[in-house]
Amino acid sequence: MQTETTLSESICTQNLVMSFLAVSQQAAIACYPLIGRSDKMAADDAGTKAMRSRLNRINMDAVVVIGEGEMDEAPMLYINEKLGTGSGPKVDIAVDPVEGTNLMAAGKDNALSVISAATRGSLLHAPDMYMKKIAVGPQAKGCIDIDKSLTENMKNVARSLGKDIRELDVLIQERPRHQELAQEAVKAGAHVRFFSEADVTAAIATAFDHCDADIFAGIGGAPEGVVAATALKSLGGDFQGKLVPQSKEEIERCIKMGIPFPEKKLTMDDIVKTDDCFFVATGITNGMLLDGVKQTASGKLITHSIVLTGGKMKNVQFIHGQFSGDSEF
Repeated sequence: MQTETTLSESICTQNLVMSFLAVSQQAAIACYPLIGRSDKMAADDAGTKAMRSRLNRINMDAVVVIGEGEMDEAPMLYINEKLGTGSGPKVDIAVDPVEGTNLMAAGKDNALSVISAATRGSLLHAPDMYMKKIAVGPQAKGCIDIDKSLTENMKNVARSLGKDIRELDVLIQERPRHQELAQEAVKAGAHVRFFSEADVTAAIATAFDHCDADIFAGIGGAPEGVVAATALKSLGGDFQGKLVPQSKEEIERCIKMGIPFPEKKLTMDDIVKTDDCFFVATGITNGMLLDGVKQTASGKLITHSIVLTGGKMKNVQFIHGQFSGDSEF
């Protein structure tokens, strides 16, 4: 059942959304000097510190639902950490200061600074473990079922998009665990497009025509699944997931976090229980969706961001920003 929110109570206000945009911009800019420096720990630390500093200035009562780990694993942006001034809307937030740390450290494409938000109590508290995922854009909403084979899903999506299955582009992360999945897609006649990391980008890409992505499928991190689902809900797309515990300890962790049946199918509304949500990301390096941070000859830093708002304020914006290279904005 979805959370009812009036427009006046909505968290999707111009002020709050733009404040979150400043957060992702600040984190991406903080990471810029570390692109291609082969130090993913330093890059993640820079993005995390910048993101937390900016979040704590916002008038909100926020709780980190998806973050950098538990309190004993992460010094900041840990799960259940409270952020903001304490006054203002009550918000669940899911953060990933550097989505694609390995990509950024190597100077490769598709590294992002990502943050999403929803009304308090609306986001799934996903444990840090694997999740089986499938995602599509708005035109194929309602056509996917994670309990069915990829072939069946491709047939249904192709029908919804008015395409032949041989015209479909399927995004799959290049991992040994996905070998059979990729072979199934090829056997059915679809085009497989592999990517190395950052499956949040891959899932969201299904909602944009210029990305040549019709379906995203595979197994990746559960926290990233919540972030991607928030973006796709704002866009009107579809996402389903299923946790894949690898041990008894992980099963117990799910139960402790309020998921009594870990291997149950999770629909979009199970993961994001409200339409009152938004997603913001700023490119760190160039990617399918966004350009990375650039520096002009005069020293200005140029950012490229996407802002997705759901609910009654549903909107999609691509935003370029320009900032002084020697000062925090």
